[in-house]
Order: sequence, then C-alpha cells, then structure tokens
Amino acid sequence: MSDDTLVLVATKATARGNVATVIINNPAKANCLGRATMQQFIERVGALTDQFELRAVVVTGSGERAFVGGADVREMAGLDPDEARRFITLVHQSCAVVRALPVPVIAQINGAVLGAGLELAASCDFRIAADHAIFGMPEVRLGMPSVVEAALLPQLIGWGKTRRLLLTGETLDAAQAERWGLVEEVVPLDQLDAATERAVDAILSSGSRAVRLQKRLIHDWESRSIEAAVQAGIECFAEAWSSDEPRRMTAAYLRGRARKAPDPAG
Repeated sequence: MSDDTLVLVATKATARGNVATVIINNPAKANCLGRATMQQFIERVGALTDQFELRAVVVTGSGERAFVGGADVREMAGLDPDEARRFITLVHQSCAVVRALPVPVIAQINGAVLGAGLELAASCDFRIAADHAIFGMPEVRLGMPSVVEAALLPQLIGWGKTRRLLLTGETLDAAQAERWGLVEEVVPLDQLDAATERAVDAILSSGSRAVRLQKRLIHDWESRSIEAAVQAGIECFAEAWSSDEPRRMTAAYLRGRARKAPDPAG
C-alpha cells in the first residue's frame, strides 16, 4: 500500500454545506497509527480547517475490523527516549488537529478502538459505534503509560472509570462503553452509516455560524471556571447576533408556528 492511500478525505457538497469524511485506510494493519499515517492525517485534516463551506466531519476507519487499532506497535518497539517523544507528539498532533476543526467531528466507530485510536475518538465531538466494536487503553500491558489525549477521558467517563481503564488495560464491549458514556450511540454495523447520516443531518439543520460558535464555546468551557464560562457564553451569544442568522432562523421558526396554530374560526 502506498503512502498516499493511508488517509483518504472525501468531501460531499450538499445544499446546506459540505461534509468531509476522513478514512484511515490501512485495514491490513487494523488502521493503526504509524508515523506516515499520522503525518498524512495531520496534513489532510488540517487542510479542512479553513474551508468556509464545511459543516461537519466524519472520521472512520477502513473495513469492519477496526476504527483505529492503536499506535503501530512495530514502530514503537525500537524507540529510544528521544524517538518516543517525537512519536507520541505525532499522536497528540493527530488528536489536536481534530479538536481544532471549527465544525462538529463525529467518530464513526466501525470496529476496535484501542490506545491511540481511543484517544482520537475522544478528541471527536461525539461517537457513534457499531455493536461489535471493542474499546480499551492497553498501553500498560505493553510497558508504557497511556498519555496525551487520554487526559480527555475523565470528562467523558469520570475519574474512577478512567483509572480502571488505564490501570488495568481491560477492554470494553460496545454496550458497556455506551453505559460508561464513552460513546453516545451504539447500532448494528449495517445501521452505522444511517446513524451517522442522522447526526450529520441534525447538524446541517442547525445554523452554520451558530454551530461553529457553539463548538468554540464548548472548547473554551473545558479550561475555564464556571464564572468565566458563563461570561464567555454571554459574549458568544452577543457575537451570534452580529450576523443575520439568528434573526433569519427565529423568523422562520415563528412563521412555522403561525402556520401550525389552530384556526380560531374552525
């Protein structure tokens, strides 16, 4: 497989904006993240950031075996401390480029999601999984800690479950991952595309600028006190009204309400 096929990006234009699908395309290696894959992923996902018509991004893996089966163990096996720093920095950058996208990112989990793959999934805004998927952070079983965007897990599943996942290296099935709050929806594999499309459609039905402002605000909330988060929300709300989107969409809503009102003469 040539390097130019390791990460595929397909953009679909709709009447309501563009939706990009990013496919990690190395099924023979369970879509694991090696250096070449990560460098390509960072470059190609980063190129989406400035696309004004972009409304949503879906990240998935090729095939039915894995979303991302982890970082490439063969590449990690011979690392020295300096190389380890450079390698794990690429993992972080792969996650950070997803978090930096200004539109919602959906992880479409089509199989195993382990280690760096779970960190990538956690970096997405929400996760929809096939019911055969398995989840885990097995790094301690390979003699290393779980790091970088594993730090996002406590806000998804709490500290106790994070400790259990990271300190034991246990795996979860999809049903347990949903109960823990690690994923937002689990469906049979043959319904995964449809479930993702429903989520995308809900995004496309919302205000384009409002969704971008909301994502930016949610990201800000992660590092602010409650008081500062509330004030940031006030400023964000005011900023929304600097365009015509709220006026246009509230007017359309009110017109729809008026049409549905019962006829008093009826």
